Amino acid sequence: MVKIFQQSKRVLMVSIIALFTSCGESPERSVDDIIAQGDLTIIREKRNALLAEQQAKGEQLLLLDTAIAELSKEQYLALITTQKIEPTFFQHFIDLQGSVATRQDVVIFSEMSGNLFEILVSEGQRVTKGSILAKIDDGGLMQRKAQTAVQLNLAKTTFEKQERLWNQGIGSEMQFLQAKAIYETQLEGLKQLDSQLEKTLITAPFNGVVDDIMAQQGGVVYPGQSPIMRIINLQNMYIEAEVPERHLSAITQGAVVEVFFPVLNRYVKSTIKQVGQYINQANRTFKIEIAVPNTDGMVKPNLTARIKISDYTKYNALVVPLSVISENGESEQFVYTIQREEGTDKGIAERRIIKTGLIQNGLVEVLSGLGDGAEIITEGARNVRAGQAVQVIY
Repeated sequence: MVKIFQQSKRVLMVSIIALFTSCGESPERSVDDIIAQGDLTIIREKRNALLAEQQAKGEQLLLLDTAIAELSKEQYLALITTQKIEPTFFQHFIDLQGSVATRQDVVIFSEMSGNLFEILVSEGQRVTKGSILAKIDDGGLMQRKAQTAVQLNLAKTTFEKQERLWNQGIGSEMQFLQAKAIYETQLEGLKQLDSQLEKTLITAPFNGVVDDIMAQQGGVVYPGQSPIMRIINLQNMYIEAEVPERHLSAITQGAVVEVFFPVLNRYVKSTIKQVGQYINQANRTFKIEIAVPNTDGMVKPNLTARIKISDYTKYNALVVPLSVISENGESEQFVYTIQREEGTDKGIAERRIIKTGLIQNGLVEVLSGLGDGAEIITEGARNVRAGQAVQVIY
């Protein structure tokens, strides 16, 4: 560029000197004055001087146009940023959504009809397995039990007496058998009354927390129809998720997973506890269960969870941003690289056809088409074309 300007300057000076040398008249004299003088020789000399001046200006304009073209080419280079591709660790994850559940989440119903005589716990209270939660009015069962117990004692005494006599050969076999039958009937009746009385006591089926009391004390309850309360144990929680069948080979029991609870803004590491053996025909998925630690009790049933399971790992992968990949009319994917001029920030854009693999977090693994150390165009990649001159900005 400097040489062009120096050459233009020299040509300009020579042209100006030639102009004034070729014209014998003073440059201040006008064409009208020369014509009015009527000297043909001087008029011809003036004409030749003007032609020389015109030629010199034409050459100067040509030099200026050349300089403008060169400067414009430099000034309007496509500005880009680049990134060198180096082998790196790449890991792909399956993203799923699941829901928290617990197997110890039970709504307790009444097993007999009657008035709900007493509720012995409150919502939020911790209870132990077998503890009494509520009582239903027994409807006179205790009185019947007392009467049956008296009759049972009499029947037992009669039976034992008949048994001793029978063993001594006294009395008839019929009397012995009748006494035995009465005794056994009264004994069975007492057992049935005890079983019915047990149903008037509502007990905790496991250790847990009273989450919700649904019935009111003094209200009438019916077996299988009247929910009394809900008991939940939050210690043995798990996440249930449905996995598309195409991932079947990548999901194994015991695999480490990353779980995120959006509502709690909490990440936890866990493992796959169980892999389902059945493919749902409706949506072509199978179920997995993931154990959930819940030391502080903040994880609740039906809480939404996002799950990430690694299904692919490579330690020397070549990856590029998804945003720099384009596709041609033949459905081939390509990126632009730069062939730099040595020691400069300028170069020529080159198109590289590539084959890609999995995508993770906006990055794509390149399987072929790029080598280690290739310099790809990142910003500006959508605005360049193959063979175009570009300039790298930092």
